[in-house]
Amino acid sequence: MKKRYKKTVKTKNPNALKKPFLQSSNTHMAFFASGFILLLAISACSSENYSGESIRTAEVTAANKNRNLQDPEDVEDSIKNSHARLASKRSDICPKLIQEEVGSKVVERHSEVMVNNHCDYFLYPRDGQRLSVNVNNRQIEALLIVPTLHDFVNGDYQVQSYDKHVIRLSYNGATYRPENLVYDVAVTVSD
Repeated sequence: MKKRYKKTVKTKNPNALKKPFLQSSNTHMAFFASGFILLLAISACSSENYSGESIRTAEVTAANKNRNLQDPEDVEDSIKNSHARLASKRSDICPKLIQEEVGSKVVERHSEVMVNNHCDYFLYPRDGQRLSVNVNNRQIEALLIVPTLHDFVNGDYQVQSYDKHVIRLSYNGATYRPENLVYDVAVTVSD
């Protein structure tokens, strides 16, 4: 008796019938998972600690910095002070912040230019000091308008609290005001 052999067809690739593991959708998922794991490893090794306590500390610090700026008037005042600090370097911009120099009681501003009807000068004197203002032009009136109203023609002003003081110089002449009124001013701060 003869044996009959079945002829089997052999293919060149024995795994051709199996589905490949990394199909296109699985490839995207694998890349996403490896990226996520990489980000987790980087954040775990990071030198910054983002614990709940540090976040609360940052919130308290931010709240303390902005505590005084929550009122719209305080925000506006802060903007005016910043503008006045920059304007103090120019003669034709108002309002201006003036500061007494160390060892000097007189703050002098020469060749100031009054473009509008008035110019304000911000000053922060200490309690108990005396303020006086001298202007070289008699057509300019010098008034303290904050924290109280005081005319410097009547004499010096005694500072009663450490607060922002605003000295307003305004044109008070009988003739038409020139477009750019030039003047010198000296503010004396004495103990």
